[in-house]
Amino acid sequence: MSRPTVRVLTLLELLQSGGIRTMAELADRLDVDGRTVRRYVNHLLDLDVPVEAVRGRYGGYRLAPGYRLPPLMLGDDEALAVLLGLAAVRRTGPMTTADTAAETAAAKIRRVLPERLARRLDTVLESLAFTAPPGGSAHPDAEVLLTVADAVRHRRPISIAYTDRAGRRNERPLHAYGIVAHAGRWYVTGTDPEIGEDRTFRLDRIAAARTLPGSFEAPAGLDPAQRVLSGFATAEYRYEVTLHIQATVEHIRAHLPASVATLAEPAPAADADPATEPWQRVELRAENLDWLPPLLAALDRPFVIERPDELRNLVTAFADRLASYARRA
Repeated sequence: MSRPTVRVLTLLELLQSGGIRTMAELADRLDVDGRTVRRYVNHLLDLDVPVEAVRGRYGGYRLAPGYRLPPLMLGDDEALAVLLGLAAVRRTGPMTTADTAAETAAAKIRRVLPERLARRLDTVLESLAFTAPPGGSAHPDAEVLLTVADAVRHRRPISIAYTDRAGRRNERPLHAYGIVAHAGRWYVTGTDPEIGEDRTFRLDRIAAARTLPGSFEAPAGLDPAQRVLSGFATAEYRYEVTLHIQATVEHIRAHLPASVATLAEPAPAADADPATEPWQRVELRAENLDWLPPLLAALDRPFVIERPDELRNLVTAFADRLASYARRA
């Protein structure tokens, strides 16, 4: 698509947003002069788009009231953003009226997209898993996401240009098993074939991705979302914490999700009372421990700290502070 054509379509999008757009504003947004803006307006008029000129101090251009635009025009990035947002609504909670509306809206958008783009976006949606309702997110590059999704679907190796959290950039191969949206971020999980280790990468830190020759087989029964959550729970941090908590799994998970902690229920003792809640072994890793005492208090269940000793001291100090507050008149 030629650059003048792109600018004419951009002008149409600006006018579509409503209100009167001044000549100076349009020229600035399109990076052209006023004379060129008038020429682009004439192009729209030739296409039977009713652009009105408004005279006066605050005059400019606007679309005629009641005008309905012809077929939907979305770029690759825009279409991807819209469909991912609608998919998140449908996949992260019980079915509601809004979910049904999101599904029908996605179907309508899908029908008017060019077939090439529609196929690529379908590939992304088929490769994607959600772990929780999305929040604010660091959005990945659309072309990177499309390339990675295609590699996931067709089991093709890729090479990614990745910047780690220390700011080091390198290029590495990856056998990508799945794409996961978790806590407002996008991740790809797979295996680094050079070192034979499982890896998870943030998509917004991938500057570029390219497909490599060949193919690979993914492990049977693989759950990419669970793989990412388990990776978070077992990541290397300063402290390794082991607790024993007398509570149901559901009660503990309400405070310590799978992305934070792993749970293991020991075999019950022969004389255990079946009416009492079972003890759960909880393991997690943390860079600091300050957040754990209030969380253990919120659990309101018996617990035993196996390690580290620093946590035991913090819990004791937290309990003393609460007791001193409660004694105040």
